[in-house]
Amino acid sequence: MTKSNYSRLLLAAGICATLVQFPDAALAHTDGDHVSGFFSGLSHPVSGWDHILAMIAVGLWGALLGPPALWILPIAFPIAMAAGGMLGLLGIPLPSVEIGIAVSSVVLGLLILWDRHLSLAIAIPLVMVFALFHGHAHGTELSPGADAVLYSLGFVIATGLLHALGIGIGGIDRLPKGRVVVRALGGGVLLGGVYFLLGAFA
Repeated sequence: MTKSNYSRLLLAAGICATLVQFPDAALAHTDGDHVSGFFSGLSHPVSGWDHILAMIAVGLWGALLGPPALWILPIAFPIAMAAGGMLGLLGIPLPSVEIGIAVSSVVLGLLILWDRHLSLAIAIPLVMVFALFHGHAHGTELSPGADAVLYSLGFVIATGLLHALGIGIGGIDRLPKGRVVVRALGGGVLLGGVYFLLGAFA
């Protein structure tokens, strides 16, 4: 992918990620229940930095790994996240969800910081395990009376947008000194994960 294509992808993902934070204006004239279900899910992943950091980090790490991980990881994560969301919707418990979410940022941050290129056989199961925790958290926080299917669709779409944003950011790795910037961003994700991890034990 060329630098110009990465710039367009980054811009588009940034615009989309911004728009999902304004659900009432976006569908002011549609059915209320559908707005509540879909846009509750769409806005949930961007309502907390623990989710935002991990989901952007998946796309960023995928960009560093390159094809086919570049596309497979952002597909595998939402699939597993939807499964985790279903567990949450059904009330099936998953142990230490908040810790699992925090650990996802810690591990992904380390992988980006250290520029670790794991095989797909390890990378895919790793991000899918993390996705289960994120999805479970989304599923258990479904608003009363909201449509579960539309809610799930919303948070899967939002997750895809955050992955796309991470992929776009990863494009700077090809610029002069871009790798230094990307590794610094990995350090930021790591620090955020440590903060969330301490909060989970508090």
